[in-house]
Amino acid sequence: MDTAEFKKVGHKLGQFLRRFRDSFQTAPSRQHFRTYIRGQLSDLERKTITPMAQQAGVPPRSLQEFVEIHCWDAAQMRGQLQTIVRKEHADENAIGVIDETSYAKKGDKTAGVERQYCGETGKTDNCVVTVHLGYVTNTFHALVDSDLFLPEETWAGNRVRCREAGIPDEVIYRPKWRIGLDLLARSWEQGIRFRYLVADEEYGRSHLFRNEVATYGIDYVVEAPCSLQGWTKRPATLAAGKRTSKKGRVPTRQRLASWAPRSRQVDQLWKRGGPSWQAFHIKDTDKGPVVWEVRLTRFFPWEEGLPGPEQWVIIARHVLTGEVKYFLSCAPKETATEELLHVAFSRAHIERLFEDAKGQVGLNQFEVRKYQPVMRHLVLSMVSLLFLVRETDQQEKKRIIVEPASAPADCLGAA
Repeated sequence: MDTAEFKKVGHKLGQFLRRFRDSFQTAPSRQHFRTYIRGQLSDLERKTITPMAQQAGVPPRSLQEFVEIHCWDAAQMRGQLQTIVRKEHADENAIGVIDETSYAKKGDKTAGVERQYCGETGKTDNCVVTVHLGYVTNTFHALVDSDLFLPEETWAGNRVRCREAGIPDEVIYRPKWRIGLDLLARSWEQGIRFRYLVADEEYGRSHLFRNEVATYGIDYVVEAPCSLQGWTKRPATLAAGKRTSKKGRVPTRQRLASWAPRSRQVDQLWKRGGPSWQAFHIKDTDKGPVVWEVRLTRFFPWEEGLPGPEQWVIIARHVLTGEVKYFLSCAPKETATEELLHVAFSRAHIERLFEDAKGQVGLNQFEVRKYQPVMRHLVLSMVSLLFLVRETDQQEKKRIIVEPASAPADCLGAA
């Protein structure tokens, strides 16, 4: 957003920020809040505290103290953001998207920093990872919750290090899929509702994650690893439930599994024969149409040695690149393939949100180290991004990123 555009929306921004006034106890904190958000939405090249403060004509130290030590309620601010989304952007077909992003950081003092895979640099690197929940409709998308991933051994297992970084003792290690579920539960309490939920294989590989999402009445369409095992038909020896031996004893789970037909990995389902590939036009790009070929069937995934709930398994292959993705979905049997694919590829929305959050509002440009200011920066960035998205939606019609449609089988897809 350049300077001219920013001046045009300045009045709207003031009205928007007043909706969060109850998060603050004092007028100085409210003023610093406005300074921070205006700085994130400005055309500054670097949206860190010093240039944002200097642009506003305030001492950098005062804005630093606002993020680090001022008394204000980031949880209340997050709740207000979710209320705005719930009341003004509700959609009965809304899609929830859970995904993570990373921020390359130097040193070892920033809360959660660790050598781990960093999507920002595309390699194992020193970085911080956060998990996010996106809200997606045909005309709107936003981030509605965020949390910090705390590596298990070097952080959660070292309480001295945690206390030095201001991490409360109650903040413990949680796998990323558990953080995703916690974000879903928190937004659900605020009245956010989803018809579908999507996530990549980091989350989809866990049957605990999938089954808990289903308890909300949400139909998930999640990526799964190629090593996922299961059956295309429920094993007959297990279909009737528990089975007793001749002596009347209930066999162990391992014995039950040994009676069943051998499960297969999803990438080995149809080496010979099987359902035909169906081609679908997923979206248009500047390089032309994107086309994926799809096979799908009903499937019982392996869950601790036994078949899990019946669902869809979808194998999608990019016509041009040959890239293959595997999806699991608990959507009803009658769900159209086009709808399943529309939901599956809606993960592109959160990638765009991360791109805008980093490129437009400085989500990745924080220089604070302790836990509370990092978490506050995440919430402040979600507020800035929400305003940016809402204004963009009002000024130009948003093109739906994923528009699946059947296409000739010999059609090529763009990279």
